Amino acid sequence: MSASTPITQDVLTLPRKPAEDDGRANLIGLTRDGLREALVAAGTPEKQGKMRTDQVWQWLYQKGVRDFAAMTNLSKDYRALLAEHFTIEIPEVVSRQVSADGTRKYLVRIAGGHEVETVYIPEESRGTLCVSSQVGCTLTCSFCHTGTQRLVRNLTAAEIVGQVMLARDDLGEWPQPGRHPKDETRLLSNVVLMGMGEPLYNFENVRDAMKVVMDGEGISLSRRRITLSTSGIVPEIARTAEEIGCLLAVSFHATTDEVRDRLVPINRKWNIAALLDALREYPRLSNSERITFEYVMLDGVNDSDEDARRLVSLIRGIPAKINLIPFNEWPGAPYRRSPEARIRAFADIVHKAGYASPIRTPRGEDIMAACGQLKSASERTRRRRPAEAAASL
Repeated sequence: MSASTPITQDVLTLPRKPAEDDGRANLIGLTRDGLREALVAAGTPEKQGKMRTDQVWQWLYQKGVRDFAAMTNLSKDYRALLAEHFTIEIPEVVSRQVSADGTRKYLVRIAGGHEVETVYIPEESRGTLCVSSQVGCTLTCSFCHTGTQRLVRNLTAAEIVGQVMLARDDLGEWPQPGRHPKDETRLLSNVVLMGMGEPLYNFENVRDAMKVVMDGEGISLSRRRITLSTSGIVPEIARTAEEIGCLLAVSFHATTDEVRDRLVPINRKWNIAALLDALREYPRLSNSERITFEYVMLDGVNDSDEDARRLVSLIRGIPAKINLIPFNEWPGAPYRRSPEARIRAFADIVHKAGYASPIRTPRGEDIMAACGQLKSASERTRRRRPAEAAASL
């Protein structure tokens, strides 16, 4: 897509009646064990449990089918049993925006009428989907737009997996009939848990959702294609290694406790030293290659040469790369983006110390692709409409 390509936005239909209204259970988001238990409880003979689980799983996650009637290797009677007890529901896309650089941003409505954001970022060698794990956030990181929004609730495993599925719908990525999934070009090749919320404060749902996404008989993304980003919930880091095993990224952003306390307030509970101790164990526990340190570049706050040298000293001994992130400014933000020359000087110090230090190219700025911005715009619109209606009376 060329730089002159206009922004496009589609406003789609409102969500269907939630599955829970009619008493049927949603199959999306259940782990294999959970799916088997649900099928058996609904009347599937115990001895057929594994076979039926495999069949339904492949229809859901390998073929992307949402209609039990289309599951043609199941008998009509069994399809009727499934339709009686279950539904197949993913979140609804309320709006879809496409940036001039090809970034796609979805405002997604989930149960209860809440909204979260999902962003797809196409690159030359891969396509990365940034998914949300909570409605709002409790961490109040001062540079993050989501931090201005109160925490409403955790997303369910179905709502997390559903973000991957709706993006594959939009990309037209489900396998064509008669073709094996491995023959398909993977437009969505990577998932990053870097959207709204702190994933490790919603551990069980994130874990179960990633088990679904990583399963080789379905969506089939390897654990090395999934990156979980945390602000530093130290007690859950070892558990992430053991129960998920994906790559880990850390919202680091500062080299002193004084500055990090202000940028990432959870640092007051688990400071830099405690966080680094947990990170030193992570590659060994999860067999991951290296930790990614995310470092947003804030003008005059954390971008000095001294900060760069201190960062290198702090992470010494940890297999790591440092992603330098130019601050994606949002209306009312209390910080400014570091100048390009300052970012490059910082990167050069880190690189000469032996660490990869890529500078992330800002994406989707014309559609406010920084996390939380589209949701905030949607809420402002909803608040404005009643006031405008009243004023017209």
